[in-house]
Amino acid sequence: MKEESYTFTDMESLSQMAASMVTTLAAGTIGVNGIFSIALSGGDTPVRLFALLGSEYSHSVQWRHVHVFWVDERCVSKDSGQSNFKRAYDSWLSRVPIPASNIHRIKGEMEPEIGALQYEDAMRDFFGGREIPSFDLIILGVGEDGHTASLFPGTSSLEDKERLAIPVYADKHKSWRITLTLPVLNNADHILFLVTGASKAEILSNIFDPEYRRRYPAGLIQPAHGTMTWFIDEDAAKNLSSKGTASAAERYRKAFP
Repeated sequence: MKEESYTFTDMESLSQMAASMVTTLAAGTIGVNGIFSIALSGGDTPVRLFALLGSEYSHSVQWRHVHVFWVDERCVSKDSGQSNFKRAYDSWLSRVPIPASNIHRIKGEMEPEIGALQYEDAMRDFFGGREIPSFDLIILGVGEDGHTASLFPGTSSLEDKERLAIPVYADKHKSWRITLTLPVLNNADHILFLVTGASKAEILSNIFDPEYRRRYPAGLIQPAHGTMTWFIDEDAAKNLSSKGTASAAERYRKAFP
């Protein structure tokens, strides 16, 4: 596994570089394989990235060859303000010429177990019955407790090696969610973590410490054959040793030309 981290001065510069990475990777993968698969995270951090993909980067990709999935979803309707699907759809997917059949949302309005099973079927259909899907790119975030997707510390969901997607009850939020499992996340070709805000600084320093890393779900993301890239803003990175924020974009371009 190749792992790189880059620190950016603010959310805007981080999001601009993330949009560049997504569109460059998509265009290159489509050029080779004719198709590009991506799984999206929820939360506030990727919202600006989605807006950029739906505006100034909207002409950078042949969207008819892109297939979009989600790493997790709250068990709400697709029109709910809490829906991860809605956030991406309103700011990005509704603004580019991507076929509706290429948008593979998790149906959070269904009973959680049924929704998870249906999502598993959708992934198996798309990936040709492959035992574990291999997404071209998965975008993830990190919660203040170290969770990623809807995989929370100390829960049995971290031990599931058989399922592709499972229902989980988030005690902190008192709500049901559906999430991809660790085997699926760790089978991606590329993982991109987006982490912003001072509230993430302490947990991020723990995740970057080899002694504590595996205590947290985000620290269990270790792609079996792919690359993992961290895009972090200065506030979240304040407890990490820095290589210099001014050169972050240039270092990224050299590492991923």
